[in-house]
Amino acid sequence: MQNQTTPLILTFGVSDPVGATGIQADLATFAALGCHGLSVLTGMLIGDTARIEDSDEIDADWVVDQARVLLEDMPVAAIKVGALLSVEQASAIAEIVSDYPDVPLVLDPFLSSLPDSGLADDDMLMAIRQILAPQARVMLASQVEIARMAETWREGGSGDMLAADVAELTGIGCEMVLVTGTGASGKGEDATISNTLFDETGAIDSASWPHLAGPFLGAGSTMSAALAAYLARGLEPQAAARAAQEFTHGALAGAQRFGMGKLVPNKFFRAAPGAA
Repeated sequence: MQNQTTPLILTFGVSDPVGATGIQADLATFAALGCHGLSVLTGMLIGDTARIEDSDEIDADWVVDQARVLLEDMPVAAIKVGALLSVEQASAIAEIVSDYPDVPLVLDPFLSSLPDSGLADDDMLMAIRQILAPQARVMLASQVEIARMAETWREGGSGDMLAADVAELTGIGCEMVLVTGTGASGKGEDATISNTLFDETGAIDSASWPHLAGPFLGAGSTMSAALAAYLARGLEPQAAARAAQEFTHGALAGAQRFGMGKLVPNKFFRAAPGAA
């Protein structure tokens, strides 16, 4: 007899030896937010806090086998798809998640620490757009990543194309898109950065946060993992997106420098001595 009360989240992603991004970061974030993570590896990285030196792709059949065994054994409350290293992986994962349409999917396929962030391959971008984005409850991407993806379906364009580019994604089924880095204002201690949440009607929420000095490794991974955790705990997408941003800001404010490179978000900042 099952006696499972902790929400389970299945995450697809790379193994980061630093633990700042990918599977390790997801598991830490899930744990910090009262969830248990199940993990499926899409690749392994060689790197430190400064840079990723190399990556090795996991065969798509292995990705499928990892996921199917877990999903046949345990009920999951949310799924996160992180960095992918091949179109074959994207196709395999899209087929898997299509069997669980009622489970909220968070899509965060770009990893800024990779040399090309997954943005160099048009075939990969098209696969994400055509077979994964339509199944996502929320897709997380920076404004730069959205613009690069849009190059696969439009030519040229002038001015601010963000709303139109996001409309393409929501128009094919992606329920919501959380775009990071949509605005900045102020200087010095008064500087802020903004993130904007879109649905099929357009922008529905925008949040501004005090700018924090970095650079950081794994900020986006932290936010998408927190988003998956809040969805798994039953929050509606808009509330989950706002809560995930708040959590990420706290993790960045408490970030630590483990090595000679970038700062690593502290997913357990709330457990630190003196924390509220």
